Amino acid sequence: MKKVLLPRTLCELWRHWQDEPGAAIYAGGTDLLVQMRNAAVHPPALICLERIAELRGIETEGDGIRIGACATHAQLLESALVQQRLPILAQALAVLGSPPIRNMGTIGGNICTASPAGDTLPPLYALDAEVELCRRDGVKHMALQDFIVSPGQTRIDKGEVLTAIWVPKAEGYNLQHYEKAGQRQALAVSIASLAALLRLSAAGLVEKVRLAWGSVGPTIVTCPAAEEALVGKRLTLETLQQAAALVRQSVTPISDVRADAAYRRALAGNLLLRLLAVPR
Repeated sequence: MKKVLLPRTLCELWRHWQDEPGAAIYAGGTDLLVQMRNAAVHPPALICLERIAELRGIETEGDGIRIGACATHAQLLESALVQQRLPILAQALAVLGSPPIRNMGTIGGNICTASPAGDTLPPLYALDAEVELCRRDGVKHMALQDFIVSPGQTRIDKGEVLTAIWVPKAEGYNLQHYEKAGQRQALAVSIASLAALLRLSAAGLVEKVRLAWGSVGPTIVTCPAAEEALVGKRLTLETLQQAAALVRQSVTPISDVRADAAYRRALAGNLLLRLLAVPR
């Protein structure tokens, strides 16, 4: 039986961590507990963050929204602030796992797991999100795309904990779309996914665009060349096909049990073509 510590404040967390320096930090535990069951990790103790008030909550601050790292996917999905201000994130949360996973899993855990298939990551990349990292002697911020290094690897330092995610309000984008393709209709790990933010003029021209793909590289993939190819153009099949060709050149997918690399590459471009079917 592992020792499980349940701090209620960050001060208590630092004390527990000092007493148990080898402890594993977790919130929902949807990834860590599976790894422990499979004997992939053997922490001497566990420190659960879910009772720390500073790590919860969803609130607007200035031009952005601060999301506590221990906010569950279900809480985010039910948040009027997320639904109204960050609809692309809400779309991704709606297809993340099952209801039990959404009730247990947290956005901070999804980020720290650093899986290129993580559903919240493409929207957060497209939104230019930042992470807030806290240690005993201070707080620092870092762009999410700089924080995630490779599958399962982040730039979190020893003694640091992810406390929040800062997301600029997605204002001015009148087309927000998240879609993933998997081997089944529900409870699927994505073969490829796309988060797309576009601002279209009254004349239908693309004025601004942000695109991010999941499951087609070691981290989330962005494609500035494809974004540039769309700006100033109408969303026609021809325009999107030209951008999709650039996407297929940019992604670096792998072959695994879910799909081979060639299929993922084709799918990454095809997801962009799906923007034609998005209501606007």
